[in-house]
Amino acid sequence: MKNIILFGPPGAGKGTQSNKLIQKYNLIHLSTGDLFRIHLNNKTELGLEARKFMDNGNLVPDSIVINIVEKKILENLNSNGFIFDGFPRTVNQAIALDQMLVKNNLIIDLMIALNVNDEELKERIKKRALVSGRIDDQNEEKINNRIQVYKKETLPVSNHYRKLDKYNEINGIGSIDDIFNKICSKIDK
Repeated sequence: MKNIILFGPPGAGKGTQSNKLIQKYNLIHLSTGDLFRIHLNNKTELGLEARKFMDNGNLVPDSIVINIVEKKILENLNSNGFIFDGFPRTVNQAIALDQMLVKNNLIIDLMIALNVNDEELKERIKKRALVSGRIDDQNEEKINNRIQVYKKETLPVSNHYRKLDKYNEINGIGSIDDIFNKICSKIDK
């Protein structure tokens, strides 16, 4: 079983690379955004609990996020592993994730960080906006804010996994296939 965190700023290519990794390694995709939508749409107990915070404009507490992730993991214990896409977003979430995995006799095997400079990120996000129609991808101020929030709140997660000797950085600029091959070489070590 391989449990991989695909890490990087908005526009780094996590979604594109996640899809390719899922196909090659037959991994379960763990995106907290997707999981929230499922729980909210199905009106599960966890979804209703999360909704209380979201309706008041608050972030969903880490304990609820971890419970939603754990439920998905427990439903797929016989899988080849998991790819965490866009999660954990904070050091506290990383610590809680690690503790939950240990409780279930699992670990994060590696973090793969896609390194892309800010100018390239902005160009990619703007191009993505033309295809996706996402409003938050069309506004320069929002794009800059998302990158700054990533640097301030999410980037420190990489230091957590560096200390655990699980951090692997990949140059996220190049062709999709070249980047994918670099990622695979880290996974296949």
